Amino acid sequence: MVTEQEVEAIGRTLGDPQQPLQARFRALFTLRGLGGPDAIAWISRAFSDDSALLKHELAYCLGQMQDRRAIPVLVDVLRDTRQEPMVRHEAGEALGAIGDPEVLEVLKQYSTDPVTEVAETCQLAVCRLEWLQQHGEEPATPGPYLSVDPAPPAKERDVGRLREALLDEALPLFDRYRAMFALRDAGGEEAALALAEGLRCGSALFRHEIGYVLGQLQHEAAVPPLAAALARRTESPMVRHECAEALGAIARPRCLAALRAHAADPERVVRESCEVALDVYAHERGPAFQYADALEQLRSPPP
Repeated sequence: MVTEQEVEAIGRTLGDPQQPLQARFRALFTLRGLGGPDAIAWISRAFSDDSALLKHELAYCLGQMQDRRAIPVLVDVLRDTRQEPMVRHEAGEALGAIGDPEVLEVLKQYSTDPVTEVAETCQLAVCRLEWLQQHGEEPATPGPYLSVDPAPPAKERDVGRLREALLDEALPLFDRYRAMFALRDAGGEEAALALAEGLRCGSALFRHEIGYVLGQLQHEAAVPPLAAALARRTESPMVRHECAEALGAIARPRCLAALRAHAADPERVVRESCEVALDVYAHERGPAFQYADALEQLRSPPP
């Protein structure tokens, strides 16, 4: 049983800019796991922070929680043009993840946003909600991936054909995302390398999602293309950030050098992503089972 006081203590860690970013991320993911109105309230308060990376993750977690009570704050963030594009984009994606058709109109409104990443995200979210309406349920989640994705995986299982669909920039983005998640679910080196080819496609939003999916897949074959994308200074910061986090999740020794090389990157969101990714790397290489350990830390007696 988690007490209100414990949720408050974790929420205060999340909202405290004096805390190390790694501790704030662990607090955030602990609140995501706990769920409920108090957790949503603490996560929502942190949108006043000045870290675009943290706010992006706040929106991501609210979407993954799939709690309708998060809709108002996510709509506010999507509408707020003072928020960074990567934060507004994630708010749009989160609204699609929650899956409530009441947000269709606002998503359609922002499907023509002047910020390309925001517009494309809202178009995808509209497609997801319409798909849910047609099919009446969430897609089954095969394998170890417990995420709520922006598109259901395609039914096609042939990796070669999925690769063709993934890289075909004439296809609707939603169909290419469906191929992306089917490749992730297929797993293995061939699928990882096919996905990595997507890091050279035209849409920054698409490339950023490729980085995220490669982090879920955790295949070592993806390390060189992810490290190359992280190192490209001309690449969109939201793509570089996702590649950094993927390298942290893959957690092979080769990932460490790439992350350390950009730990002082001039781009704040990249620098902070490397900081968080190094913490994830340490967790993946260490004995602890739970990354979201803020409650455990709170309950541990001081040494």
